[in-house]
Amino acid sequence: MNKWKSLAVLAAALCVFTAPVQAAVPGVPASTEGATQGIVAVSHPAAAQVGKEILARGGNAVDAAAGIQFALNVVEPMMSGIGGGGFMMIYLKDQDKFTVIDSREMAPGHADPNMFLDESGKPVPFDERHTNGKAVGVPGTLLGVDTALKKYGTMKLSEVIDPAIDLAEKGVPVNWITSEYIHDAEWKLQKHDTAGKVFVPEGKSLEEGDLLVQKDLAKTLKLIKEKGTDVFYKGEIGEALVKEVQRTGGRMTMEDLRNYVVKEREPVRGSFRGYDIVSMPPPSSGGLTVIQILKLMEGFDNKKAGANSAEYLHYLIEANHLAYADRAKYMADEDFYPVPKKGLIHDDYIKERRKLILPDRANAEVTAGDPWMYEEKAAAAPLPQSEASEHVYTTHFSVMDKWGNLVSYTTTIEDVFGSGIMVPGYGFMLNNELTDFDAVPGGANEVEPGKRPRSSMTPTIVLKDGKPFMAVGSPGGSTIIASVSQTILNVIEHDMPIQEAILSPRIFSSSYPNVSWEAGIDQDVVLALMAKGHVFAEQPGNIGNVQAVIYDFETGKMYGGADDTREGTVLGGDAVSYKSSKPEAARLTTNRPFTLKVNGHTYPYTAEQKVLRKGTAYIQADKLLLGLNGGAQAFKSDAVQIDGKEFLPVKKVAEKLGYSVTWDAKERTIHLEKK
Repeated sequence: MNKWKSLAVLAAALCVFTAPVQAAVPGVPASTEGATQGIVAVSHPAAAQVGKEILARGGNAVDAAAGIQFALNVVEPMMSGIGGGGFMMIYLKDQDKFTVIDSREMAPGHADPNMFLDESGKPVPFDERHTNGKAVGVPGTLLGVDTALKKYGTMKLSEVIDPAIDLAEKGVPVNWITSEYIHDAEWKLQKHDTAGKVFVPEGKSLEEGDLLVQKDLAKTLKLIKEKGTDVFYKGEIGEALVKEVQRTGGRMTMEDLRNYVVKEREPVRGSFRGYDIVSMPPPSSGGLTVIQILKLMEGFDNKKAGANSAEYLHYLIEANHLAYADRAKYMADEDFYPVPKKGLIHDDYIKERRKLILPDRANAEVTAGDPWMYEEKAAAAPLPQSEASEHVYTTHFSVMDKWGNLVSYTTTIEDVFGSGIMVPGYGFMLNNELTDFDAVPGGANEVEPGKRPRSSMTPTIVLKDGKPFMAVGSPGGSTIIASVSQTILNVIEHDMPIQEAILSPRIFSSSYPNVSWEAGIDQDVVLALMAKGHVFAEQPGNIGNVQAVIYDFETGKMYGGADDTREGTVLGGDAVSYKSSKPEAARLTTNRPFTLKVNGHTYPYTAEQKVLRKGTAYIQADKLLLGLNGGAQAFKSDAVQIDGKEFLPVKKVAEKLGYSVTWDAKERTIHLEKK
């Protein structure tokens, strides 16, 4: 008797029939065909194709991830590669096991806490300190990929590296985003000459559609294929790397390369709305900070408030301020300094911190809390807050194979094109990861020999009922945490399918009062939040580049989502093929005929919402009152009709609300000031 007949007999005996159906998961798109033979979500189509083909050849998720990483070194050389490092989170279905391969760069043996200070003891400016050999950490990506393959893959490094060799040797067309990054980094690429010859030949940046051929990189990848990782960490590639680092001011040695160690780490885990969040532990600050944000947001009715509403974003911004304050105080390489991993996400600590979120205004005085009170071990000696901030590059991709294994992999060379230093004759860029340490010594994240700099990389896997259904991550320096947490919130709280969850506009705010934001957030929401004390950037920008995959328990189908801030691509083994389109440029806010600044911050009124008539400045009534938090009834008699809409005189309204008002004729700006 088969199991369905057995169930029918049992149901009849009980006079009840209950079909054994798995619980539905969020994030699954409606009316979309899913894949069953594996899926990849990658920031570049050529690298996505490599991953898909490895899955088709019978490789597992780790094999595909290794091939994708090598391919990205060729097609996205400004973001990651064998000259950098990263974090690969792996879920092994047959063992029900999560693990992290930590191939983050390490500081060389001659690194010093004062190495980024000038003669007067002040930090060397970033543009100067990140483009010389001092900034280069000992790379870990190659050994990390090899370690993952040997422990958890089914294919050899020599097999998965072949597609990258072909791409480097035959060339790949430069896409729109690579062209933009080359143009932006011209000065850096030409500073050390070698990279300039590849990306800015004869002083002219490669344009979209040009063929990028990298013969030296192909040679390097062939050497690795033939001789293994020793040729990098003990042989000729390493010798060339060390020589160039020393030539450009660094002190790395072959001993540093030989001493590099890949660490296998236990992920951090937390819960949100009954879901399990499995994420990256220290030396990344990402996992704990994402979980802390999610747990803080658990205290609010986010679904009722609505995605990107003023209420929801106010609480989200405030939760970010609290979590980022703790991040700055306590996060570092745990091999060197203890991190209160339990205390930071302890339920009682979260409740204590949540009390600092005020419903009606931004809290201007957020500082780090004391999570050590919720740890079993004694508190570490207090240290000053960290001031280091990562830059917004890096790359992330997510993979699932037909057996249910998952990889969430974030990988980097730090700034765009890293340090700008390319190893002569070998064609790969070197990281500037040591600038992720604090330039000013004394904190948990100060430079020390053998230490890994604090990161924000947050490869994450989300579980429902104890089973993984989503792998997600993003590049973006410290904004990674915001991108990952908001994507998870969009899926779980706001019931968005994964692609919508990724494309929904994001915000980033690590401390009071400044907020970066993406186009698409409603102007009324921005004004309402500015009235609460948040300060939005004058113009929107891009935040992160999320790539994610989703597994539907009910159907056994796989889906993916790809961001449009690069050429994000989702490819399934037997179904699903999606490539993001280049986003339209955001329409810039115009300030004519005048600008309104409140406490020094520009309010985002459009030209159509402002009128200057007979020396009196007017702003559309509802918009002005929303931004200044004024009641409409109190100003009804002051309203005038202009082109069929109600406008209010700015000076009269502002003074009634307690602002002092001044006019800067030269700048054509109205300044409102109030404590």
